[in-house]
Amino acid sequence: MSAAGQVLAVVPSQPGVRRLSSITATREDLARGPSVVVPPKDIMACSDAHETAAAMEIAKHHLDGDTPEDSMPSTPAETTVTDKFAYAFDIDGVLIRGGKPIPEAVEAMKMLNGENEWGIKVPYIFVTNGGGKTEQERCLQLSNQLEIEVSPGQFICGHTPMREMAERYHTVLVVGGEGEKCRLVAEGYGFKDVVTPGDIIKDNQDTTPFRKLTEEEHKNSRARNFNDAEIEAIFVFADSRDWAGDQQIILDLLMSKNGRLGTRSKTFDEGPPIFFSHNDVVWSTSHELTRIGMGALRASLEAMFKAVTGKALETTAYGKPQIGTFQFATRLLQQWRKETHGIDSPPETVYFVGDTPQSDIRGTNEYNESPLSANSWYSILVRTGVYQDGSEPEYAPMATVNNVLDAVEHGLQREATKALKPHPRTPT
Repeated sequence: MSAAGQVLAVVPSQPGVRRLSSITATREDLARGPSVVVPPKDIMACSDAHETAAAMEIAKHHLDGDTPEDSMPSTPAETTVTDKFAYAFDIDGVLIRGGKPIPEAVEAMKMLNGENEWGIKVPYIFVTNGGGKTEQERCLQLSNQLEIEVSPGQFICGHTPMREMAERYHTVLVVGGEGEKCRLVAEGYGFKDVVTPGDIIKDNQDTTPFRKLTEEEHKNSRARNFNDAEIEAIFVFADSRDWAGDQQIILDLLMSKNGRLGTRSKTFDEGPPIFFSHNDVVWSTSHELTRIGMGALRASLEAMFKAVTGKALETTAYGKPQIGTFQFATRLLQQWRKETHGIDSPPETVYFVGDTPQSDIRGTNEYNESPLSANSWYSILVRTGVYQDGSEPEYAPMATVNNVLDAVEHGLQREATKALKPHPRTPT
């Protein structure tokens, strides 16, 4: 039991998986080992969502190497969840808008967890370009918003694949998000020496002429002498809260000699590489119009670097529509299927539900057509977020529906129709 005393039970079907209250659990509690987050209404017993949440959590830990695979049972336990197909959901504009659930989202989750005419449960994960929070924080937030049992293992954020770079880079600059959250995310991924823009301004307040640290920012920023520091890489984990100040610091490093602040390269090609957790130019919020996002910051930096140096800036983006994010999701679903059904291959079809043609639909379609894809990915566009009727999507989905509930019904009906078709080798 954790110090806070909020562990509810050890689940018989998944030994070692803790059930934590969505009201009292913290990010630190979830980071201590395999866990599922439970809303108050499900405290006394496992909900219909438990089986998928717990199994996906164990699979994610095995995939990350946090738990040895020899801890898996040799024979998968009986399961009521299909292995033939799965769902992957964007969050903002699909399930949530402006911090509140989209009305049909709760019913869509119930349908996936068995409340459908076929009585089957369908596995699902969440793939979001939203950054600045750990997968554990995203899990707690969504559990409270949708009042559903979920696990951190079901979440893939735009910066999730960046954890694989912690062994490559020692001293890194992490940009974006609220307060110290992105530093904590990076340190949680295993980065050893994480610098923030606040640290740099604290060391030399003249770095950003029009930006002064607040008392709280000054207190949280870490004091150090950057004269001897070499910043090896720049990671934009979340949307910048101070475009002017952050861009000044990023440009200083990009034009530096080997990531040393206060230096200037004569060739402008000696600076550290820069990575963005996603490339969404706009995103859906509670405002009636879309708002600009990290992709706009990336475009701005590339334009400014070109204007100052005369050279093109090479940048790298993760998240959707980058194929690496879909590969990571496929590996997770394959690990889940291997552990729950004894089949070492991903589900045959993954239905991806998104609201942004430029990232969700483009990424799904391109991965589906890529030789790197080991299964079929089917794109579904909803009208509750970035995309609205009256415009022609730049990247055409395989289906367009009104909301996430319609998307789930569409996939279930499509799978039922496929199941009724005779096999090509079966005599009719």
